[in-house]
Amino acid sequence: MENDAIETTRRQTVASGCFCCCHLREPFGEAEEEEEQQQLGIFCCEARIHADPLLEVDQFDRLPDSLVLVILNNVEDVRSLGRCSAVSKRFYGLVPLVHDVYVKIDRVVTVDGDAEDMLNLSAPKPRNILSHFLKMMLFTIIKPFHGMRGPNGAGRPLFPQLAQHSPAQVLHNFTHIRSLRIELPSGDVGTEDGVLLKWRAEYGSTLQNCVILGGTQVDRKPVGAEHELYSEDNGSMPESFYTNGGLKLRVVWTISSLIAASTRHYLLRSIIKDHPTLTSLVLTDADGQGTLSMGAEQLKEFRENQLSASACSNRTQVPACNMKLKYAPYLELPGGIALQGATLVAIKPSTSNGTHTSRKESDAFISGAFDGPFKFAVKALMKRRTYLLEMNGF
Repeated sequence: MENDAIETTRRQTVASGCFCCCHLREPFGEAEEEEEQQQLGIFCCEARIHADPLLEVDQFDRLPDSLVLVILNNVEDVRSLGRCSAVSKRFYGLVPLVHDVYVKIDRVVTVDGDAEDMLNLSAPKPRNILSHFLKMMLFTIIKPFHGMRGPNGAGRPLFPQLAQHSPAQVLHNFTHIRSLRIELPSGDVGTEDGVLLKWRAEYGSTLQNCVILGGTQVDRKPVGAEHELYSEDNGSMPESFYTNGGLKLRVVWTISSLIAASTRHYLLRSIIKDHPTLTSLVLTDADGQGTLSMGAEQLKEFRENQLSASACSNRTQVPACNMKLKYAPYLELPGGIALQGATLVAIKPSTSNGTHTSRKESDAFISGAFDGPFKFAVKALMKRRTYLLEMNGF
């Protein structure tokens, strides 16, 4: 009877979940005692698995703000950052503090376009993107922000400035930007199919350096094919270059690229003014045609000097320049690419305007202006004969 009472007590204790090692028990033998301890251990493990939900903690909240900012800086994309802002009050407060921001402009519409025009993807694109860039709406940037509200539930738009759809206002809420990259949907200079035109420019308050790489035809070189047309090329421009419009075409490339660069530079003035923390600014396009870059010293010089605007359009005045032109009728590039009518134009202002760059620095800028096979083309052209040209400001 005593044994039955003890066993009943043990079972009740186990069933009730009170796994105390001090409950009543009969002094079993070693085998029974070991079996009992194993059973109790199993129940204890099961009890630990089923934790109280009220005691669970969001481990993400344990991350310091500095680490979250590192993650957000790697996000970069302004639309993705906008979505992050809608996640929580914490993100809403941290997103404006990011240092690295990337703005991709997928489509532009004119200021006069209404809401229906903004949604009409088949609407024609303005022919002169060059002179209208600042007046264009950034619908694809703004779209992810529509409908987003602040986490306080007051119905206030997350970024109220976005209603104006201008690039400067898209970035207005970001107060600590150091590195900014903006990508336009296409290049500014129209070219025929197969024609190569790429440029890169450095600006302070005015043009400091510009390099242009062009070619009349880019195509694939057949495997094993040999090119004999220019086998006797001695590095000089052929006489036909002056008579068949070759030189005139290069002048058009140069002027068009400088206008594109000076227009982009002029249209960045409000962004530079609103973001004194900027130390790096790059404006490029999806076609990879042109790139304008400004470093910390150049941005500082831009802020300290008055911008010289052109009288005829919304762009920066192009100063009088000295140009070095190099030409090769044919170049074979890595990857089986052939470039005909290869031309390299290096441009610097005639006067230093308080800035001075050594020849070594200029050569480094030119050789590092482009990537891939075009980097090889630049290095090959730099070895060619140099032709000097001068151009008045415009």
